[in-house]
Amino acid sequence: QVQVAESGGGLVQPGGSLRLSCAVSGSVFRIQTMGWYRQAPGPERVLVADITSGGSANYADSVKGRFTISRDNDKNTVYLQMNSLKPEDTAVYYCKAGLKIVGNTGVHSYWGQGTQVTVSS
Repeated sequence: QVQVAESGGGLVQPGGSLRLSCAVSGSVFRIQTMGWYRQAPGPERVLVADITSGGSANYADSVKGRFTISRDNDKNTVYLQMNSLKPEDTAVYYCKAGLKIVGNTGVHSYWGQGTQVTVSS
């Protein structure tokens, strides 16, 4: 089975930092674009940042200059370094991985279970 697991969330004060990790495991042939999304209380889940297999990154305007996405292909892991956190960053953060599964054709998206980030004084 394939697993996408986030970790690193928690409670921090405004201006603080957190680093989120997302590890992919299982019968994965290749990992393509990976991204971080977040969902505040409500139905909308929005893109925070994503990164291609070649390392090209894209960021939402709201986090540019504060967040950095990176990946370690040897470890099948993507990271989100979050600095200068603001209360409006509070949300559940989800990892999305584009995966090619052994024995299947095409690339499909898989989601992690999410990790809570709370920024509050």
